[in-house]
Amino acid sequence: MTNPSYPRDLKGYGQIPPDPNWPNPNGTGPAKICVQFVVNYEEGGENAVLHGDAASEAFLSEIVGASAWPGQRHMNMESIYEYGSRAGFWRLHRMFTERAMPVTVYGVATALARNPDAVSAMRAAGWEIASHGLKWIEYKDFSKEAEREHMEAAILLHEAVTGESPKGWYTGRSSPHTLELAAENGTFAYASDAYADDLPYWQETATNPLLVIPYTLDTNDMRFATPQGFNSGDQYFTFLKDAFDTLYAEGEAGAPKMLNIGLHCRLVGRPSRAAALTRFLDHVQSKPDVWIARRIEIAEHWRAHFPYRAEFRPSRLSRAAFLGLFGGTYEHSPFIAERCFDFGLSPAFDTAETLAAGMAREFRLASEAERLGILKAHPDLAGKLALAGGLTEESRAEQAGAGLDRLSSAEFERFTALNAAYQARFGFPFIIAVKGKTRDDILTAFETRLTHDRDTEFRAACAEVEQIAALRIAAIFANNAAMTPKD
Repeated sequence: MTNPSYPRDLKGYGQIPPDPNWPNPNGTGPAKICVQFVVNYEEGGENAVLHGDAASEAFLSEIVGASAWPGQRHMNMESIYEYGSRAGFWRLHRMFTERAMPVTVYGVATALARNPDAVSAMRAAGWEIASHGLKWIEYKDFSKEAEREHMEAAILLHEAVTGESPKGWYTGRSSPHTLELAAENGTFAYASDAYADDLPYWQETATNPLLVIPYTLDTNDMRFATPQGFNSGDQYFTFLKDAFDTLYAEGEAGAPKMLNIGLHCRLVGRPSRAAALTRFLDHVQSKPDVWIARRIEIAEHWRAHFPYRAEFRPSRLSRAAFLGLFGGTYEHSPFIAERCFDFGLSPAFDTAETLAAGMAREFRLASEAERLGILKAHPDLAGKLALAGGLTEESRAEQAGAGLDRLSSAEFERFTALNAAYQARFGFPFIIAVKGKTRDDILTAFETRLTHDRDTEFRAACAEVEQIAALRIAAIFANNAAMTPKD
């Protein structure tokens, strides 16, 4: 069962992303950057009463701030879209084919079906035609079942129009169900309804792992049609060039990335904007060690070099399973694990270190009385409870690992005296993370900490509790990783 409380992944690859080892067809060694151009082919698939929609289109046109006209054709809007299929597409087609630069098309199935000439040109140029859905409409209010029906219909129509099923999927105006449905469908090499990274990544879903090749809304000509967007070709060119140069420099420094460029026939296909795009294409081609690829090639490369591997992920455990594993990390105090789970686990907590941090957060947020209760729940080192076999499994193993189950009579008497003195002074047991420490190390720490005032020692004991919990969490991860299939 998936824990749905916080499904977002805010951690990603973290500080050190993987080296993608991009192919470099025109150089030696890996490419410094992967550049990917998407031509969104939507004209004829947008909202229109002619298409059976309730209202006209209102998104991404020359009419900034346009509103939908319920039940009416919007002739200006329709003709703006028609420019994209009649003229803009062919301008982009010439620009890319003259430079032999590969392209991925996000093709709306109903739009492709209405322009066979464009589809033939895409296929003749070797462009990848990924699916951009059945219609270019909002899916945010669709039920999961209705959106699934549209996805299945889009695949059937796409195959009938292009001659093959799409290997990539991008809805664009998506819903919370979109990526789950793409994974459930199981036929896609990748999906792109995400903007979360500069590299591809695997996303676990309720059904199948899904390779996500993230897309972009910043280096995207759609900003010519939005407030505070581009209002000149120079702005557009500079923006694209800065993005390329930044990522190229990161690649030279050993951390290559991927740059997406999103294009629309009716927007950048206009002459003034096309001139800026032309300058950018020439800038890209002027640099060595650049891999210009279709998205399907990126997907194939990532699958070959970074295949999905099942890992132990606490964020995907049910509440009962999570508490069964981690409820004992804070001695006799499962409420810490309960609060950590209820705060909302996400993939950001799927490492031993980050989960330990999440648990420590809840321990620190607990009241002083609750934290004191956790301190008091810990047993004395080499105390009566240990002799009687009454320790938790975790405490028993920890004390045995430090040799506290094999004390001489003199050592036992010394521990007994120190335990009594410590309890009398502070009102809770002496707590120390014993892993890696000898009996002498522990005795020395015992005597040193007996000199503390209570507030200082309370803080020291709490820090040790956190360290003990972190070690226990790390052990749980290690044990479960060994049982998780890797392929």
